[in-house]
Amino acid sequence: MPRYAQLVMGPAGAGKSTYVHTVEQHYAVQHRKVHCINLDPAAEHFSYQVQCDIRELISVDDVMEDSELKFGPNGGLVFCLEYLIQNTDWLDECLGDVDDDYFIIDCPGQIELYTHMDTMGRFIRTLESWGVRVCAVYLLDSQFLVEPSKFIAGMCSALSAMVQLQVPHVNVLTKVDLLSTRDRDNLDRWLDPSELVLEGMVNRTANSRHAKLSNALCKLLDDYSLVHFVPLNIADEDSIGDLCLQIELMLQINEDAEPRGMREQDLDTESGFGDET
Repeated sequence: MPRYAQLVMGPAGAGKSTYVHTVEQHYAVQHRKVHCINLDPAAEHFSYQVQCDIRELISVDDVMEDSELKFGPNGGLVFCLEYLIQNTDWLDECLGDVDDDYFIIDCPGQIELYTHMDTMGRFIRTLESWGVRVCAVYLLDSQFLVEPSKFIAGMCSALSAMVQLQVPHVNVLTKVDLLSTRDRDNLDRWLDPSELVLEGMVNRTANSRHAKLSNALCKLLDDYSLVHFVPLNIADEDSIGDLCLQIELMLQINEDAEPRGMREQDLDTESGFGDET
């Protein structure tokens, strides 16, 4: 039986760790077990239960303190990911060898790892060689809608990641619950924006000197017609469930191959039946 993984990525501050926690809680309510994995060697705090933590193998602090390497924060992070790929035995042992497991992988916020470097692509190929089906989940802060240039830049980075990684891919607009009522009412037009919508937004707000460049980017996005968004409101269980269902369909999780449910011991512990008297 195959195993499954969500590769949660996106710019820093997009809400990746919050998303992982939200998905973990969503499946826990359904008595379905997911395994959360941290791939950010600079992370400090987690709101979810971590099964595998790259910091147990290597951390950014370890790299930056090495007098021979002399890396800064960004160079140190890339080095840590390269080190992980060269030492995949550690991750293989940490993941275990159980069929039907579902992994939620919290990735770093350096988008160059997904947009033009091959680091994450090689990581995905490794997972696939272990029989893990991977879906990339690219998060973009919905506050980008307030500034057209940021939104178009976010769409371009999402498109670049889709082309670079070449796996099933879902783009998610996060923090929808923080939008104003007016912005939420107009949200649908941004979930699958056409060239005309993007150009209209840009022409109203962009610097005239960059108008041709902005319009060319809008045409590029429309020509590819790949970048669509799913809104996520973490305060709305239906919103969370709809997104998780879409990802399950892309991973081809069906009734005959569902992620492993919580083991009996886990259920007993939660219900109190496993407590010794």
